[in-house]
Amino acid sequence: MRREIHSWWSHRLQKEMPIAVYGHYGFAVLIFPTAAADFLELERFQMIHVLAPLIESGKCKVFSINTVNSESWLNNHMNPYDKGVRHQAFNEYVVEEVVPFIHDDCKGLVSIITSGASVGALHAANSFFRRPDIFSGTIAMSGIYDLRYYTKGYFDDNVYFNSPAHYLPGWNDEYMLNKMCEGKIVIASGQGDYEDPGASVYLSGILNNKGINHWLDLWGHDMRHDWPTWRQMLPYFISKM
Repeated sequence: MRREIHSWWSHRLQKEMPIAVYGHYGFAVLIFPTAAADFLELERFQMIHVLAPLIESGKCKVFSINTVNSESWLNNHMNPYDKGVRHQAFNEYVVEEVVPFIHDDCKGLVSIITSGASVGALHAANSFFRRPDIFSGTIAMSGIYDLRYYTKGYFDDNVYFNSPAHYLPGWNDEYMLNKMCEGKIVIASGQGDYEDPGASVYLSGILNNKGINHWLDLWGHDMRHDWPTWRQMLPYFISKM
């Protein structure tokens, strides 16, 4: 399997931002790490191992990036307003730097599916819903989509526009809504320990009210909020795409 590590200085984030690439062919899967983890988390928790058959057969290419969670929503020592500003810079990094890198690496405008688990699911879903004209879908696993869960109740415009549970109900841009409907949307959750399937059900209800096609998939009560669950989910959903 092709495995390459790339890195560049992001002027938007004012720091070096690495990215791991796995595979040669197929649609791109852009994966956001959990919590304050890094771009190599997928290797440490054997996700790349379970995805290997799909990667090696040319079904998909995987791109794993860092976030700035520890410099924004998960930093308890920052001013809440500054957290939102920092995250908006991260959004710009993803759209203006990571997406062009993926297209360049794939030698064309390949479809990009976002994915992630836990906090990564929020980032994956948020990235797709904000820019369905750029991304082709999302596989969000075990996420909570009301950003106030991470802001401890703080709320401003930056929170609103990064909280799908808030901005999606009022989204009335017909072009963007049509793009969402064209996308492949998976909202998945286990129902075991530390999972919050109600968050996925709530997001699904919003999407239903907006007429946005999606797949809500709740797995069993033995599927807990942990890597064994996500190692089963992600290969399954990618294979269906």
